[in-house]
Amino acid sequence: MKKSPWLAAILNFFFMGAGYIYNMKRAGLGLGFTAGAIALTYVELQLQDLNPMLHKIMFAAVMVINLCFAIDGYKEAKSIS
Repeated sequence: MKKSPWLAAILNFFFMGAGYIYNMKRAGLGLGFTAGAIALTYVELQLQDLNPMLHKIMFAAVMVINLCFAIDGYKEAKSIS
């Protein structure tokens, strides 16, 4: 089944692992990443009040990770299509 690389990239950028679930190639891995992202978001929100500097570092790190997920989700969907 043809998959949209851009949709997979957007899903993986905003919801770690959701692009993999959409692609259905590594859906189990996607579910694990999505669950981990929910926990990570909780920790990130707690850091926002406790230590603003650590929150900025963590936010930047998460953005880099999300970009990597987006690129991988894009490539995976492109290989499916």
